Amino acid sequence: MGKKPKFTGLSRFLPQDFLNPNATSLSEESQNQSKPAKKRKPDAHSPVCTRYDATALVPHYTTAHEVPENLQKYFSQRKRYFSLYDQGCLLDEEGWYSVTPENIAVQIADRCRCDTILDPFCGVGGNAIAFAKTCEHVIALDISPTRLALARHNATIYGVADRIEFILADYISFANAYLSRPNPTRRIDVVFLSPPWGGPGYISPSENHLSADDNAGFQDELETHTQYSLSRIQPIHGADLFRLTKRISDNIAYFLPRNADLNEISALGLLKRDESVTPNDESRMIEVEEEWMGSKLKALTCYFGGLVAGQEHLF
Repeated sequence: MGKKPKFTGLSRFLPQDFLNPNATSLSEESQNQSKPAKKRKPDAHSPVCTRYDATALVPHYTTAHEVPENLQKYFSQRKRYFSLYDQGCLLDEEGWYSVTPENIAVQIADRCRCDTILDPFCGVGGNAIAFAKTCEHVIALDISPTRLALARHNATIYGVADRIEFILADYISFANAYLSRPNPTRRIDVVFLSPPWGGPGYISPSENHLSADDNAGFQDELETHTQYSLSRIQPIHGADLFRLTKRISDNIAYFLPRNADLNEISALGLLKRDESVTPNDESRMIEVEEEWMGSKLKALTCYFGGLVAGQEHLF
């Protein structure tokens, strides 16, 4: 994994023409601070820093009668999403049904230990917070300024905000800008792909995509016999998203619905980083990890490259 490079901000990471209102770093004030030691144990009871206080953006529900009817079932599981919820964790409506439950996020983060990890669909920060406990540096993207602010607010509660670089940007533009640099000064070791599945109605192909980032809505009524196609991934086809990501790093963790088509997942292993790779290259293994909560299968995490057990030498 190597020694972590010294970071000096977004201006060294992206071309100058990418520095616009659609791609704004939210961690510039912490760039000159010394970095904490790797795998630091954060103070779980750190108070919220008022500088990052996002309480004015969304309500913090404390009792069930305050919660809209459509969010009642998610509120009942609030401490599964954030164990420190009572200390002020915040979620917008989309975050309630899309955040990865904390125990699952911790499990994935343990598998993704590295220097620098990219979380390009960070939402309200569930996974980014977990990654900040196992990785030197987390780059967290989202297209929503509200969700990005909530993610930073929540990361502050967990005491790890100083290890996360929050950037307002869409992943496709970010990736293309990163790849356009002849010799990027930052190496991204791992990419965690948790793209929008299509909203709470993703299970029905005939329905419109209701909203973004339904990464872990975990609908109990999900019909396990109905296969989910990567073609429904947003913002682009899931295979194309993987192909773009593979140009950044071979080490990819792809978070998908529990009913994702395994044949499509298997086919991802045949995709090459670029055209220079010969057809005779040996196909690499893919590891599919089932994410369970109690007796219920919630999602799949598919590991590629050096994240696969037995393929650590590829890292």
